[in-house]
Amino acid sequence: MNKKMIEILACPIDKHFPLELFELVSKGEVVSEGIIFCTKCSRFYPIIDEIPDMLPDELRDKNQHIEFLKKYKDDLPSKIVNEGLPWHL
Repeated sequence: MNKKMIEILACPIDKHFPLELFELVSKGEVVSEGIIFCTKCSRFYPIIDEIPDMLPDELRDKNQHIEFLKKYKDDLPSKIVNEGLPWHL
């Protein structure tokens, strides 16, 4: 995902803008692995292989997102790991 995309993205659940971007793996202007976080509803949206996964809750891959959080839990703020609704570790 190009870092500049964060300037136009809004939460698909509550339409909140702006969202927070946490880069985990990036090179230049491209984020390969990261998290997009909505401060209003506390949902996180992972960026996996440069693609932000911003689907509504009912279409999200719960297991994939939990594994992503487990993989990076030491590199993410606690507000994401502990409050990243709809699922907790």
